[in-house]
Amino acid sequence: MTSAGDQRSRAILRIHFHPAERTEELYGQLLTVLDGISSRVERQPADWSAYVDLTGALTYWGHDVEGLVAVLRLRLLALHGVPSSAGAGPTRSIAAMAADVTPPGCATVVRDDPYEVAAFLRTKPTAALPGIGPKTARTLARYGITTVADIADTQLPTLQRILGTGAARQVHDLAHGIDERPVIPGAAPKTMSAGHRFDRDELGPEQHHRTVLRLVQELGARLRTSGEITQALTLTVTYADRTQTTRSRTLTEATAHTPALAITARELLTGLGLQRARVRTLALRAERLRPAEDSVHQLTFDHRDHKLRRLETALDRAAIRYGLGIAGPASTFPQAG
Repeated sequence: MTSAGDQRSRAILRIHFHPAERTEELYGQLLTVLDGISSRVERQPADWSAYVDLTGALTYWGHDVEGLVAVLRLRLLALHGVPSSAGAGPTRSIAAMAADVTPPGCATVVRDDPYEVAAFLRTKPTAALPGIGPKTARTLARYGITTVADIADTQLPTLQRILGTGAARQVHDLAHGIDERPVIPGAAPKTMSAGHRFDRDELGPEQHHRTVLRLVQELGARLRTSGEITQALTLTVTYADRTQTTRSRTLTEATAHTPALAITARELLTGLGLQRARVRTLALRAERLRPAEDSVHQLTFDHRDHKLRRLETALDRAAIRYGLGIAGPASTFPQAG
């Protein structure tokens, strides 16, 4: 395993683009500018950003991190008139956190120094750590853990009782500035889709509702089988005249848990106000997928939540053995809240 010292030898950049208008062509041109500085660029098109591994480029260009980030941002502005904001640090998570607190037109660099890393991390709220959403932050707060410093100073066995073994190790490492995840050139967040075409134009809201829940069940099972979680859902409705309406929503916390997905899908469907619309096709897409190990799901005293997850596991086994749909629609799950 790579040590914390080795991790801090890297220089990772998270850069956000802020153009007046967004087009796929422009995004590609901006990535080309990044490629001119470093060959290790990981696309993040969902929020018009990218990760760049600057480690090898520093020696090649003869700059320190601050200098090379300044050169890169100047090139983006000079060549395409696009301002940017950037965060840099020795790990992906620190770079992302630095970028999150940086306004457009500025850069935040956390140097490769254990004291500077600690000073940057320890003052942040727990929700600033990648993988910790509002729900997990609230759970930690009930135990008096409200900052990254609190996580770092809490004994690992205590965190494991609150969050579970894997999640506790993950956040404990991140709180100490340890993050082994590499920048993967050419990678982009994946998507996963499920759709249903009605035999005839469907006017019934209840049938729309049941169909969306079946799509939720299918997506949830596929996500869990592939070991992935989703950060956003997009619902697309195709009408009898072939026109379409699309709505997207970011989840409160990235998940593959069917009841949580169902809540967001219901909200998307309700927000469309279809009523007696003649619907030909419904499609649900999970977006910005990432590995399930990036998720933090806390252990709770909510027995209902545990029952739902056990039921979910049983339905997944049934789906693998007999095929999706054999165990009934996602309405099997009560609404979480």
